[in-house]
Amino acid sequence: MIRETLFLKIAVFLMALPILALCIFGVPSIAREAAGFYPGFSSLPYFILIGLYTTAAAFFAALYQALRLLSYIDKNKAFSDLSVKALQMIKYCAFTISGVYVAGLPFLYLIAEKDDAPGLIVIGLVIIFASMVVAVFAAVLQKLLRSAIDIKSENDLTV
Repeated sequence: MIRETLFLKIAVFLMALPILALCIFGVPSIAREAAGFYPGFSSLPYFILIGLYTTAAAFFAALYQALRLLSYIDKNKAFSDLSVKALQMIKYCAFTISGVYVAGLPFLYLIAEKDDAPGLIVIGLVIIFASMVVAVFAAVLQKLLRSAIDIKSENDLTV
């Protein structure tokens, strides 16, 4: 069972690496550039830093829960309450990412208007809808797993 999930664990780590690099190198430069565009609005870089690092923290928390879910599969504990809780946390992380970007969409509009880059708003909308798809998918899987656990426990009680 470990060989089947090894590829998925490697994929999770490979998903984390570009975001980690972006958090270390890209986000501070984005905030500095925003400060240069809007010298009168001095708190804009802080909003950008808080928003991007909040979404990064939620993303890494969701990846950690995915790794936990894969380890439960390795230990043959896939049909347990721990898996349901991991899916629930993934759902909450995805909703958090969507919420932060919905709240930050007016700032993206201001930046796109000043820089004359309307594609920036589209990128924000894509992130919102992609994280909503992940949240809905995690909610459906959580519901299915809960039903499977209930059926399994009911069958275990039957003699």
